[in-house]
Amino acid sequence: MAHESCFPARLKAARKKKAISQTELGRRIGLDSPSASARMNNYEKGRHEPDFNMAKNIADQLAVPVAYLYCECDEMAELILAFHKLAPEQRKQILFDILELQSKSI
Repeated sequence: MAHESCFPARLKAARKKKAISQTELGRRIGLDSPSASARMNNYEKGRHEPDFNMAKNIADQLAVPVAYLYCECDEMAELILAFHKLAPEQRKQILFDILELQSKSI
């Protein structure tokens, strides 16, 4: 069975949440205006997938971690977004708490 990427749906959702058009996102990542919308549409439809550097650039423009765009599990994707929004000290505390919980369940 072929693996279907979650990248297209996550890209589209993140772009819509930022309320920017495909053309605008394409321009922001350095694509030529005439091809920006078509290229972004191809990414969102899953016809093409950007290389990692392009995906990182897209993620930066959408203010999401690149891992979010590739995450197969919806719960994990939401955790990645929530963790990304925390301050560094909060991240350290959450990581500590998770590792502590994990060690108790072993």
